[in-house]
Amino acid sequence: MQYAFTKMHGLGNDFVVFDAFTQPLRLAPEQFRLIGDRHFGIGCDQILLVEPPTLPDTDFNYRIFNADGDEVEQCGNGARCFARYVRDKGLTEKQEITVGTRAGIIKLFVEADGMVRVNMGVPLLEPGRIPFVADRQAADYPVEVLGETITLGAVSMGNPHAVIVVDDLENAPLERIVTALQQHPRFPQRVNVGFMQILSADAIALRVFERGVGETLACGTGACAAVVSGRLRGLLNKSVKVSLPGGALMIEWADEQAPVLMHGPAASVFEGNIDL
Repeated sequence: MQYAFTKMHGLGNDFVVFDAFTQPLRLAPEQFRLIGDRHFGIGCDQILLVEPPTLPDTDFNYRIFNADGDEVEQCGNGARCFARYVRDKGLTEKQEITVGTRAGIIKLFVEADGMVRVNMGVPLLEPGRIPFVADRQAADYPVEVLGETITLGAVSMGNPHAVIVVDDLENAPLERIVTALQQHPRFPQRVNVGFMQILSADAIALRVFERGVGETLACGTGACAAVVSGRLRGLLNKSVKVSLPGGALMIEWADEQAPVLMHGPAASVFEGNIDL
């Protein structure tokens, strides 16, 4: 059967988006893997489904599948693409869009210049809710990795993130640490791993390795988690420019009771049909 899709990206973090709002769409894990395959399919970091609302007072439901077929809770760059998609396709004329996800409700704001602002909600910091195995909540945690002790922040933005501060993003042994952390028993649902280089109190550089995907050109929830972790450690101000390999996001976070706000672009690349 043929399915229409739109290829989109947010700072190079790329997605295949399907309309499951106007027509039913059920795909198996092996079909998601085919779609995500960059050699035999369309190729993307994640597949996004636009669905009818399932929660009260929401406009849509938003589901996210990694290229390996696993469903995940949240994706910030995908949320911006979601907002552009539903407006470009005439599914809504609203500028403020309320969307249900596996992680809860988020609010998307499409601005006049085409940029999208996302209210990502209040971050989860209690270890059991991330989930992360620890006796108590802290700004950072010592974790044994590859025979050494590293210090990391643990934050959930609807999906779990480990945030590690490094002096040099280009020369740190990132891949070795990622592989060990994603199999670490203290992260029972695996983890997205971000490496943050502090440029100033208002600016960071960031590389993120996502569960089931690998390193991506940008990660919206990873950018949010990095700023939250940096602020908890007293390293960052409340408004921070996050430079990722694919471009920059602006992230704002006032305090532990406040939602995280993300501001950045979203773009359509092409449309097509795929036989599944």
